Amino acid sequence: MSSNKKHFVEDKPIIGITLGDYNGIGPEVILKSLADNRLLAFCTPVIYGSLKILNKYRRLLGMEDGYIQVIKDVEQVSYKKVNLINCIEDAEIAPGQVTQEAGKAAFMCLEGCTKDLLRGALHAVVTAPINKYNIQNEFFNFVGHTEYFTENFNAPNTLMCMVSGKLRVALLTGHLALKDVSQAITKEKLQSKITVLQQSLQKDFGIQKPKIAVLGLNPHAGEEGLLGNEEKEIIEPVVKEFRKQGHLVYGPFPADGFFGSKKYTSYDATLAMYHDQGLTAFKTLAFEDGVNFTIGLPVVRTSPDHGTAYNIAGKNLADANSMLQAIYLACDVIKYRQAGLLALP
Repeated sequence: MSSNKKHFVEDKPIIGITLGDYNGIGPEVILKSLADNRLLAFCTPVIYGSLKILNKYRRLLGMEDGYIQVIKDVEQVSYKKVNLINCIEDAEIAPGQVTQEAGKAAFMCLEGCTKDLLRGALHAVVTAPINKYNIQNEFFNFVGHTEYFTENFNAPNTLMCMVSGKLRVALLTGHLALKDVSQAITKEKLQSKITVLQQSLQKDFGIQKPKIAVLGLNPHAGEEGLLGNEEKEIIEPVVKEFRKQGHLVYGPFPADGFFGSKKYTSYDATLAMYHDQGLTAFKTLAFEDGVNFTIGLPVVRTSPDHGTAYNIAGKNLADANSMLQAIYLACDVIKYRQAGLLALP
């Protein structure tokens, strides 16, 4: 795999943006995000999708015509324009409907972008939402984007992390059934996830001495073993070991009180034990501008924190702020990583 050290032109990274499920709000938030030319001062976008589909949404949404330059490959990119690589020529859009065709198209766009990432032609990828059901086929057999990129880039230790400004909530276990969460929490896994979270806060966010909060699994963080033993037997010993080594890792905290009292504002990141424990709080606090960032990949990958939102697809109701923030975060992480490389002896 390429080292992904493609030279910057005008100090602007090249950002791949995948179309996602074209019957959801992906095309709309992409168009709205890229409508402001000021974004081009920070990055060079390359959409992996279909110009015909985007033009259909322009007409449907009553948006002004905007010039998108169609290119055959990234080497033809224009650094002063929005670029597009056609991964699918055309399709009949059906906003709000789940179709097999849309799932296949979403995969084709994702695959095309991934190939360019693997050869180092892009600096980052921002993924529009997919439907985890209709994208499943003989080529895509992953629960979601995080798992897909983890395998494609042979990344041994990745972590889903939701970001909104200084609020960062990472998940020890991601897309996992609740009944399986307890067995998935081990000392080894907790140690490795805290470590990769620390490394990301340093490398990707420029925080030299990160302060991390670790949540408990059970109500009241187990209540000294009365409501569960995971805290006493696994979480607390691991946290204490990190503290002995001089790291600023604290917990386990009861999740309800931790978020309810705004204690999260005192930490650089929070590690939740399972999906809804972290995401329910995060999306309550920062749904409109939240970003999903995959920690531990050799490339930068972000996405908006919402799904396909079929209920509002094609109605010009989608808020593009989360997609816009995903693009900006990708740019910021790239700058921090580049600065770290330049600082190496």
